[in-house]
Amino acid sequence: MSEQIKTRRLRLKSWEQGHFAPFAEMHADEEVMADLGGALDLAASHSKFERYREALRQHGISRWAVEDLEGRFIGYAGVMPRLSPGHPLGAHYEVGWRLVRRAWGHGYATESARAALDDANNRLGITGIISYTGAENVRSQSVMRKLGLVRRSSLDFVQQAPGGGTWHGLVWSVDNPKCGG
Repeated sequence: MSEQIKTRRLRLKSWEQGHFAPFAEMHADEEVMADLGGALDLAASHSKFERYREALRQHGISRWAVEDLEGRFIGYAGVMPRLSPGHPLGAHYEVGWRLVRRAWGHGYATESARAALDDANNRLGITGIISYTGAENVRSQSVMRKLGLVRRSSLDFVQQAPGGGTWHGLVWSVDNPKCGG
């Protein structure tokens, strides 16, 4: 298992305990979390953090902590095993990202997601990766297009949103596992 992936401007790192405080702060930000029903409390952030760490230990792949070259946490990106048969799409691998607001608009989501996709394909041979977001999340849809993902409306789904209500997932897929990287 790789401990770190370096890009031109970023480091994708295995989760460390020191990442938890900024991770929880990011999830407490209403604007950052607007697409998923709102901010998470500390307990929900802790559960998500531990789920990512456990996926990396068990499967060798997960979301990575993303830092700038000065070592500041700016979010996460990575390919997550979604192995629950109860998910509307069944078992699958999903590429996703979330960044703190100060990191928006700099191309970091695309850069880190591309590196994570390359790692999943080159190190583990994982293909058939998908991504999904809400209809209102045009920023993530833009990243998906930049990554070369293809819109798959026949796979769209509706599920319970973390903050209550329902969430409509728009699905995109990786046709070229290298994603132009």
